[in-house]
Amino acid sequence: MKVFEEYLNRIDNLEQRAGVEQVLSHMANRFPVLETRIAWNQPMFTDHGTFIIGFSVSKNHLAIAPEREGIIRFSDEIIQAGYDHTKELIRISWNKPVDFTLLERIIEFNILEKKDCKTFWRTR
Repeated sequence: MKVFEEYLNRIDNLEQRAGVEQVLSHMANRFPVLETRIAWNQPMFTDHGTFIIGFSVSKNHLAIAPEREGIIRFSDEIIQAGYDHTKELIRISWNKPVDFTLLERIIEFNILEKKDCKTFWRTR
């Protein structure tokens, strides 16, 4: 979590900072084999040099970017959880609880799907 410390310290809203820290800490503990890094000014988790999931903060929500394939695969569950999504990211409003099980499943999907990927992003 040390790698995310500076990013977290820049989040002025203390409740949002605590929420983001909880999500990042949970994922780091649940997936200790994933590498943690800051890229494009956002915390992300990678596996053997390939992108698995990224997070960013906005005024109204926590944005989660699992790449398009993760959104497509879990679209129904994302909607059932009460989250909004686009083709590239999931938006969890600050007043909604985080469905950690869903996030874990998305990460597990990406790890498995990208086990032989040799590029940072999926090639379409």
